[in-house]
Amino acid sequence: MKSISNFIQINDRLATAGQPTIGQFKTIRDAGYTIVINLAVPTSEAAIANEREIVESLGMQYFHIPVVWDNPTIEDFNQFSNVMQTHSGQSIFVHCAKNMRVSAFVYLYRRSHENISEEEARTDLNRIWQPNPTWQTFMKTVLG
Repeated sequence: MKSISNFIQINDRLATAGQPTIGQFKTIRDAGYTIVINLAVPTSEAAIANEREIVESLGMQYFHIPVVWDNPTIEDFNQFSNVMQTHSGQSIFVHCAKNMRVSAFVYLYRRSHENISEEEARTDLNRIWQPNPTWQTFMKTVLG
């Protein structure tokens, strides 16, 4: 799993990363993940055109919520939160192109739905990046 771009193990049932390769989806499945959430847009760097088919052929469920880099929306986050809550008892692997969208969404989800402390959630977020002004504004909007 550590060979996957920007991989972070958040807890025993949640991991995040940048775009896996086709072969790495088998590794993800073999590690016990049953849900894959992709937040990248189809034109993202290294995007896999038939990712849904690959993931589902390995027996995992696939959810694609394309989040536009310069325009993340509350609707995007709500859709992400719904998938996370619906499948909270399962092992979830969330990725985008570089784990930047994902790290922000997971930070927001953990703060708003799991009562994780700001310090703990921020530590995992900052392992990937320091959100730019667009994402800082979006994060403040979501958290109210």
